[in-house]
Amino acid sequence: MGKRILLVGHCNIDGPRLQEVISSEIPGSQVERVNSDADLDRTVGEGADLLLVNREPVGFDESGLDLIRKVCGQNPGTKVMLVSDYPEAQDEAVGAGALPGFGKSQIGSPELVETVGRALGA
Repeated sequence: MGKRILLVGHCNIDGPRLQEVISSEIPGSQVERVNSDADLDRTVGEGADLLLVNREPVGFDESGLDLIRKVCGQNPGTKVMLVSDYPEAQDEAVGAGALPGFGKSQIGSPELVETVGRALGA
């Protein structure tokens, strides 16, 4: 079975781009978009191999960093990355339990595929 990747709080521009890149470059991956607290709780509870959380998530009342803290606190061992071009936000996300993430400027780049693949153990 392929790896299940959740795109958390991404807009209708970046979400489809991320979904397309990851689906085409990581064989067998299942990429789902999550844009509400209820869907996040349900999908994480069903099991996910990696969450890619937008710094300013669409459909959520809290920041991406707050979502990372919540997910890491409630689901230890869940792999989470922040999607942000801001180094200070990346540092804060790692401090909250996330893996080093990537920025939106890397969507479509070999670095994004490499970073996601490494997180998935590919």
